[in-house]
Amino acid sequence: MYKICLIPGDGIGREVVPAAKRVLEASGLNFEFSYAEAGWETFQKTGKSVPESTLEAVKAADAVLAGAFTSPSKKVEGFQGAIRYMRRNLDLFANLRPAKSRAIPGTFKDVDMLMVRENTQGLYVEQERRYGDLAIAEAVITKAASERIAKVALEEARKRRKKLAVFHKANVLPLTTGLFLETVLTVAKDYPDVETTDVIVDAAAMKLVREPESFDVMVTTNLFGDILSDLIAGLVGGLGLAPSANIGPKHAIFEPVHGSAPDIAGKGIANPTATILTAAMMLDYLGERELAASLDKAVNKVLSTGPLTADLGGKATTEEFTDAVIAALARVDS
Repeated sequence: MYKICLIPGDGIGREVVPAAKRVLEASGLNFEFSYAEAGWETFQKTGKSVPESTLEAVKAADAVLAGAFTSPSKKVEGFQGAIRYMRRNLDLFANLRPAKSRAIPGTFKDVDMLMVRENTQGLYVEQERRYGDLAIAEAVITKAASERIAKVALEEARKRRKKLAVFHKANVLPLTTGLFLETVLTVAKDYPDVETTDVIVDAAAMKLVREPESFDVMVTTNLFGDILSDLIAGLVGGLGLAPSANIGPKHAIFEPVHGSAPDIAGKGIANPTATILTAAMMLDYLGERELAASLDKAVNKVLSTGPLTADLGGKATTEEFTDAVIAALARVDS
């Protein structure tokens, strides 16, 4: 039996996490589910975006499936972004964000790539200060953090097409992203079977749009990875289809890439695809690789035949789409 902690979070997270839970329950595996709170609404109620009880619940679970978290666009005293806080406090240093062509209109063909993003440093250490009209943000890059994310990326590349691209801006930021690049290339020497290349991040953005099929595994720093992982999601149907994983030495939190979408929250029309695919990533992490692959196939089947949610041009509700995935999963496994 797997102990899974569910953190619905904010907005549509409270709809798509229950949808993914239904799929997991229909998979035939035994799960023990618990619930924990985190996010903007939690901060408004308790004064903390991530209560200590939530951290303890995460530590007690085999894995965590989270929904969406809201962060205000202006500074709010005492508030820390929930997922960023958990990444740092639980040492979830590796963010894995795959992008794969799906059977929907508008997706690029032959895309199958993985963004590996360093998850705890860079500009996302949230060390900002302001002096009147002057604002300063500090970026932190360490050799140790760069080494361990490099190893994750290189190991992932070994499982795939044995190609790794390192995205950086060392031509302008030689001390920070330069250290990251230097460290990754040094670690890559221990992986002679992996073809490792470096690409300046702005050139990488253009090439991702023009020749996405040329990339396999990519590794980069926190901010670049955040931005470019949204770009690669756009190549294959958008954030509504984009799963991700936050993995550390002891704990793992799986979350869809999309936001909390307050404009449609509570209407029952949110697309649960990203969260269901995130659940598939969680199953793979737990060692249930065949079931994870079957779930991926089931999602593809529904995306190719319908019903589809409104963001994909259909009229299905969250519940109707989920029902279709559960039915397709039963046929895949039969």
